[in-house]
Amino acid sequence: MNKVKKNKNTGEGVGQRLKRDIRQNKYVYLMAVPVILFYICFCYLPMGGLLIAFQDYSPTKGIWGSEWIGFENFIDFFNDYQFPRLLRNTLTLSLELILFGFPAPILLALLINELRGKRYRKIVQTVSYLPHFISLVVICGLISNFTASTGVINQVLSFFGFEPKTFLMDPKLFHPLFVISDIWQSVGWGSIVYLSAISGIDPGLYEAASIDGAGRFRRIWHITLPALIPTITVLFIMRIGNIMNLGYEKIILLYNPTIMETADIISTFTYRRGLLDADYGFSTAVGMFNSLVNFVILFVANKLSRKLTGESLW
Repeated sequence: MNKVKKNKNTGEGVGQRLKRDIRQNKYVYLMAVPVILFYICFCYLPMGGLLIAFQDYSPTKGIWGSEWIGFENFIDFFNDYQFPRLLRNTLTLSLELILFGFPAPILLALLINELRGKRYRKIVQTVSYLPHFISLVVICGLISNFTASTGVINQVLSFFGFEPKTFLMDPKLFHPLFVISDIWQSVGWGSIVYLSAISGIDPGLYEAASIDGAGRFRRIWHITLPALIPTITVLFIMRIGNIMNLGYEKIILLYNPTIMETADIISTFTYRRGLLDADYGFSTAVGMFNSLVNFVILFVANKLSRKLTGESLW
């Protein structure tokens, strides 16, 4: 007890402790400098540009010379006739990606972990990672070619009596195509985190379970999955916190006027208004609305997770 009190009453301030820690771990802090600079330059400094969400912004006048219009940009967005459709498509597509895409890397990691041959396991891992490194333009080109009326998929389906059709001309098929291609592109890369968590499980637990007569499924259910719960919880909260953020690049490369009804989301709408129509204040307001919704959902998800599972981001 005396030692504890002595350590607490040394009078060492936060600044002194930080200096001592920097001296002891100077190379670690040196490695962190580029990361810190990246976030300062590309994440925190640009936040000053949120001011134009409350302006009728003109690039020639600048931030301080443009007219302040308050919440008019937000009101215009909420009153836009496209707002219900944009919000519905964004939430629907994001929830579909969470429902079908989030469990996919977990299942792949469990399957890879059960492979006995190390060489075969490496081959499966490499093949599953490759789509992540393919250019998005190339992927969208492959999707367009494969799903065309003369594409490979239609040629296969024609053997079973189906009429050839261009899939990207059917609004009902856009979401399935987007979700399936996204899973194919990201499932291997996403499984890396879960494989790393699995590698940290004590092998003695599996040996003890085998001695007790537990099969593969029981070992997965009672050992592997419980060990993955903290990782799954953190990644799920982070995914929920980005529910309004869907990249516009892939959708813009795939969609066309015939499927705008289901393909158009808030991100693509912001791209058109902000870059094509040069309405920077309006697009900034839409982006700010997205960020606020994501923050609220992230906060609620984190609180619920802490209460239900005991795991949370903070």
